[in-house]
This record gives sequence, C-alpha cells and structure tokens, in this order.
Amino acid sequence: MTTQSSKKVQALKQKLKRKGVRYAIAGYVDMHGVSKGKNVPIEYFDRMMGGSELCTGAALDGVPQEVNDEEVSAHPDPDSAMILPWNREVVWFASDLWCEGKPFEPCSRNILRRQREKAAKMGFIFNLGIETEFFVLREDESGEYVPVSEQDNVDKPVYDTRLMLHNYGWLDEVVSSMNELGWGVFSFDKEDTNGQWETDFAYADALTMSDRFTFFRLMVKEICRNHGLLATFMPKPWSDRTGSGAHYNMSLADKKTGKNLFKDPKDKRKCGFSKLGYQFIAGILKHAEAIAAITCPTVNSYKRLVIQGSMTGFTWAPAYICYGGNNRTNMLRIPLGGERVESRAADIACNAYLGSAMMLAAGLEGIKNKIDPGEPHMENVYVKTPAQLKREKIRVLPRNLEEAMDSLEADPLSEKVLGPAMLKAIVDFRRQEWKDYHNHISDWERKRYLNFY
Repeated sequence: MTTQSSKKVQALKQKLKRKGVRYAIAGYVDMHGVSKGKNVPIEYFDRMMGGSELCTGAALDGVPQEVNDEEVSAHPDPDSAMILPWNREVVWFASDLWCEGKPFEPCSRNILRRQREKAAKMGFIFNLGIETEFFVLREDESGEYVPVSEQDNVDKPVYDTRLMLHNYGWLDEVVSSMNELGWGVFSFDKEDTNGQWETDFAYADALTMSDRFTFFRLMVKEICRNHGLLATFMPKPWSDRTGSGAHYNMSLADKKTGKNLFKDPKDKRKCGFSKLGYQFIAGILKHAEAIAAITCPTVNSYKRLVIQGSMTGFTWAPAYICYGGNNRTNMLRIPLGGERVESRAADIACNAYLGSAMMLAAGLEGIKNKIDPGEPHMENVYVKTPAQLKREKIRVLPRNLEEAMDSLEADPLSEKVLGPAMLKAIVDFRRQEWKDYHNHISDWERKRYLNFY
C-alpha cells in the first residue's frame, strides 16, 4: 500500500468510526450476483483494505477454482463504501478479487473492469441505469406466499395508489435508504402484477451501477425481512402473471467532455439517435442470444420471455431480437429523447457485472466494425406472424436455458468477455440446472397424467 493510499485508508477508517461503524464487509459476488464476503472489525480495517481477507473460490458457484488453488483475496474499492441504512454499525464494500498477486481473471467485477478499460481506450464512458422490478410477499396461514395487501388481488393492480399506501412502511424504508446512499430515486410504483414493485433511480457509470444493483438486492431483502416479509428477485413466480425485468438503460459519453454520444436531434430514422448509437445497437443485436444467456440466467427466466400468456395482456417482455423507437415490443427500445437504448430482455436475477460487460463488449464491436442495425420497428412486433418474422429476418431469443447455453458456447464473444474459466463455470452449472429441472416431476404433470392414463 502506497503512502497516499495508506493516508486515504486511514482517513476513511476514522470517518467510519466517527459514524459509529464497528464492522466492515469485504464484499464480492458469486456467479449469481449474490453478495458474498468476509466481515472484519473496524480495528482491522487497514489489513482488510490491503487484501487480507482470503476466500476459497471452490466453495462458491462461479468463483472458478480447484480446492488446491491459492485462495482469492478481496481487495475492497474504497469509493464503493455503503453504510447499511438498516444497520449503521456495518459498512459494505464492493471488492475486486485477486489471486497469486494479480487480479483474478474470472472475478465478475474484474470482467466488467476489462471491458470498461476497452471503452476508455476508445474514448468512451459507459453509463448505465437499471430499472429494478421485484416482488414483496407475506406468508399466509396456509404457508402460501401472497401479496402484502389483501386488496392486491385484482387483475390490473399497476399504479394503484391505495396499494402504495398499504405497503408504505417497508416501501418508504427502501426508498429512504436508497436516497440516503445518494442514489437519486426519482420514482417508484406498483408494478404490473400482484405483489410486484419497481424503483427507478439515477444512472451512473456501469461499475458503480453494478455495485449498487448488487447492494440493492441485499438491502431490499434485509429490510423486508425486518418487516416480516419476503422480497424475491425470482424473475417469474407465477405463470399467469408478468415477471420482473431489470431493464438496462445504456449510453456512451465522451471520456473527455462527458457529452452524451447517442443523442442526435437530426436523426433521419426519427429516433433522435446518433450513428454511433445505432452501431452500438447493431452489436448487441448481433450477439443477443449469448447476451440473453447472461442477463436471463435461470430456468425460470425463459418463462418470462414469451409473447402472451399474462392475465393482464401482453407480458411486456421481449421474445424477438429487434429494435425500435419508443416501442416496448422490441428487445431494444430507444425511449423518447434518444439519449439511451434500453434492453428489455434482462431480468432481475442477473449478475449485473457480467450482463453489462457482455452488453458493452457487443456494443463496442458494433462501433468498431461500423455495423448498421437496419430500420427501426415502430409497429407491434408481438403480433407478427412467423412468416413476417422470417421475411424481416427477426430472430427469436432463446426459448429455454438449454438453448441459451448453446448460444453462449457458440458465440466467440462469450469467451473473449468472460474468459474460459468463467464461461465453463456458467455453462457447466446451468446445464446441470437444466437437467435437474428437466428430470423433475412437477405438480402439473401429476395433475394432468396421474389419472389420465
């Protein structure tokens, strides 16, 4: 540790002690984007910040190591410090994993860092906002999970003011905590289906946003648990209702000036988007199937990516690989104003570091190779016939986790971004998950076939 960084660490330690912090978490994520880490008394803060906390990667999913390998060490990022709003005696840090004296290649945060450095060499800052959708439920007398409010049982609960007031206690604590951390919540609402909610907050550079997304899932679960409730980031708990997305709102800014490089009021395609922005979109469309394997990581994820099937109408999730203007039926949407592109395929179970790394890498490839995405789709893509889709060369997103893993393995971009160790860890785990799911005998099967044959 240099003298300058040592002084910075000492200043941060004293600041945290003055605020009453007693423990620090050297946090990182596993393959699933779930927060892991070691906990250190504040007296040993200096050692922790120097990478003293060792972890056995072989004990975790997606921290690819053998049991005989040297442990990974967590190197906390001092700029990522977040004092837990629900327990101010604890501070959490996002950490980069190191091994054998250098950054650990398969670390999720390091994977994003590498793509961010590539963007910086091209003169870009990658900005990201993620819309967080999730369910908050209570356990009823029969042991079933149901919405918190008994009135949250109608077919169209979206935007219902009464339900916001019925859930005010936990909801206010979540939003107040986000704002206490400086995230800039600008809206929150009752989402499309029963028990579902959404928060929208200010964008940041992709690394900061991924740190916040990781902490958000930890924070919401803990706050709701303290209220006797379950917060879940399962993408689709019910087959007849909509699921929870994590829409990636992406833009590139000039590294020197900070100017948004996607906006162009003179755009002939009427989306307010720049040529650079269209090339970024084209890169994502080219690699959409492999990206979906990362941003839609579970068996359950692909029960969200359907055209219809929700009792509230359309599922609001994409099935087709295409883009358009302010049109929610495309995988990629350019909202009004043209300053960003929104990927609607990602869901709330994703590892944000890996998802944003894949998105950024694909977009940069589109820019480097000057790919054009074709004309935008302004029509309702949900209602197109198979013949129309074929004629317009609109591909379909993976239909299940097995197809997604096939796409991930087949696309050379996957190994370039994730590295061979992380790619293998993801594919091996998810293929086994698919086999376990496929071999499971469900209640649906028993109800349908037990007396039928």
